[in-house]
Amino acid sequence: MKAGLRIIYPCQCLCCGETVDADDALCPACWRAADFVSGPACGRCGATLPGDGEGAGESVGGPADLACDDCLRIPRPWVAGRAALTYAGTGRTLALALKHADRPDLGPALGRWLARAAAPLVAPGMLVVPVPVHFRRLLKRKYNQAELLSTQVARVHGLDHAPRALRRDRATPAQDHRTVADRFANLAGAMSVPARHAGALAGRPVLLVDDVMTSGATLAAAAEALLAAGSGPVSVAVLCRAVKEV
Repeated sequence: MKAGLRIIYPCQCLCCGETVDADDALCPACWRAADFVSGPACGRCGATLPGDGEGAGESVGGPADLACDDCLRIPRPWVAGRAALTYAGTGRTLALALKHADRPDLGPALGRWLARAAAPLVAPGMLVVPVPVHFRRLLKRKYNQAELLSTQVARVHGLDHAPRALRRDRATPAQDHRTVADRFANLAGAMSVPARHAGALAGRPVLLVDDVMTSGATLAAAAEALLAAGSGPVSVAVLCRAVKEV
């Protein structure tokens, strides 16, 4: 039955739609354009660092004291971070499709990629929390892309999932074309933990999940809200880490 369906509906590349041999796969061209974080990486945000890779698709990362220039310059309220891909090529295309092109179907596959990258961060009793979107944006988009990813991360690692543990209190303007300082100012105090969820967070380590990290302002605001509500240490996992072109 399944073989017959594959003749009529062949597997398609997640990114471009070309025919591929398996579900949730990339065609050769999109695979070559996918910059998986596979070698030395910043232990705080997952950005790739100079050095030899250790195999395509393997998120290696590094200790939290192995830091990129951004994380040396900007204090992070979280303890460690990982990213699955660099925000370029296939990674950028997939992240934009998930967020803006009404492609929630990408969530399971991309979430499993992120779960693999986040594996070194997993700790006993950890709670997985997605970065929230404001309700007005949620009404327009109909889903929170970070929650689609965090659902899979929690499922793969057998962790508790708390998709409502954070709330976006202000509908913040878009971050595009803002300076780093403006990005942080724009997000300051924009999120909180609803009182009914504070008890579940108390003292527990949290894995905070989002689709893309650029300056880190959104993740910082979310992590600060979690810590203010009494959570344990916060780690972050993102599908894509935006890096400066060299």
